[in-house]
Amino acid sequence: MPPVPSSLSTTRLIRWRDGRRTELDDTLAVEEPLEIRLGYRDARKGRIHKSIAITMRTPGDDSALALGFLYSESIIKNLSQVQSLEQATANVIRIELDDAAIFDAVRLERNFYVTSSCGVCGKSSLESLSLAGFSSVDNDNFRISLARLQQVLQQLPLQQKLFRLTGGNHAMALFDAHANLVQVTEDVGRHNAMDKLIGRCLQQQQLPLSQFGILFSGRASFELMQKALAAGCPLLAAVGAPSSLAVELAREYNLTLIGFLHDKGCNIYNGAFRIID
Repeated sequence: MPPVPSSLSTTRLIRWRDGRRTELDDTLAVEEPLEIRLGYRDARKGRIHKSIAITMRTPGDDSALALGFLYSESIIKNLSQVQSLEQATANVIRIELDDAAIFDAVRLERNFYVTSSCGVCGKSSLESLSLAGFSSVDNDNFRISLARLQQVLQQLPLQQKLFRLTGGNHAMALFDAHANLVQVTEDVGRHNAMDKLIGRCLQQQQLPLSQFGILFSGRASFELMQKALAAGCPLLAAVGAPSSLAVELAREYNLTLIGFLHDKGCNIYNGAFRIID
């Protein structure tokens, strides 16, 4: 397997503090491209190999990132549809789908267009989820107290190893109803951190995530909410604010959405019934 670039880098800088100038080394989060190449069978053309995505990520957990991307974009429904996965080069992942797996390249391109904010309205974005087969999160029994949510928040910084070194990595934390951290992933891109989280859960056969919540280190966007919905997660909590479309998605699909979670409280934008006293 070719070596994957390191997740950390160093640079020389000049720091001004209280009128004093110091020259020192600093640690940076590495940002490198990752290309996901997919092999699949077309009914008319036979076996096809195609580059379906290039994302700027922090190297590491590339296999989980690629699998999480395929799952959250509804390209695969389970791990058995993946025939093989290899790190072809340091920045290229090659995945072969089973012959029985159906890949709709046109639908994927359409979904990218709708979720990229290229002049498409929020209503169209929500409708695209329904067309892609997304459904409301119902009949789950996930409940958690605010006190335990705050415990999750207190634990997260201890698990953010890259952030402590660089200050430049986002984190996603999967937790259960007892405030146990099950998975924590980091990346320079929030969507990559989410894909890594979902990919790990897919590898460990933990999907759907009906008995878990996910904590975002930053804000809650439509794209992150879409990926969490694909994984069947009923509760999403963010340290920052949600976007308007994230709130609409939560209300449309019966998700609990929490913003501005901190040690004194939070804002609940939808699904307050999952938060117990």
